[in-house]
Amino acid sequence: MLAAVILAAGLSSRMGGRPKGLLRFDDRDTFVTRIVRTFNEAGVGDVVVVTGHQAAAVESVVQESGFRARCVRNASFEQGQFSSLLAGLAAVAQPGVEGALVSLVDAPLFSAATVRALLAHFARTQAPVVRPVRGAEHGHPVLLARALFETIRRADPSAGAKPVVRAHASPEGDLTVDDPGAFADIDTPEDYARLPELVRRCRRESSTPDVVD
Repeated sequence: MLAAVILAAGLSSRMGGRPKGLLRFDDRDTFVTRIVRTFNEAGVGDVVVVTGHQAAAVESVVQESGFRARCVRNASFEQGQFSSLLAGLAAVAQPGVEGALVSLVDAPLFSAATVRALLAHFARTQAPVVRPVRGAEHGHPVLLARALFETIRRADPSAGAKPVVRAHASPEGDLTVDDPGAFADIDTPEDYARLPELVRRCRRESSTPDVVD
């Protein structure tokens, strides 16, 4: 069994303080509900949204969506993204959970097909880190095996989880996908202004098979 963690607690300073989880993705979804929808469509059973900045507003949007997800509030969110990752991993570390897909709320464009491909690749390889790649780029979401949870908990907070992920990433765990949305971040108002074109491009370029390796 695999879970998913959506990190939606940040201060969104590059977006002018407006929580990215509350930004409209389209006429159906905000960023956070788009990602929850994607995980639900891919069949992920336990989806946890980690909240912090304007937590009540983000939690309300998730609850009102009707999707299968639960919210966990990170009281230490001002300490940074790593604290939210720890809160999310603690929430999903239930008996039988083999790993967790981790997504940033500012990366809402990856497809359910990409998630299903990552899950299948993990089932085949049991690699400690499974991530979508495109050439030298790696994208979203990243699947972390349960065996890494404790290593991440013990990591230096000033460095976060990146050194752990880099140390355990491997050619075996990297999965080439034909999904431009897996490599798109919406970090700034300028990025957000380009979202409609990004969505159109992702739909156009994802018309070919998702997994190409």
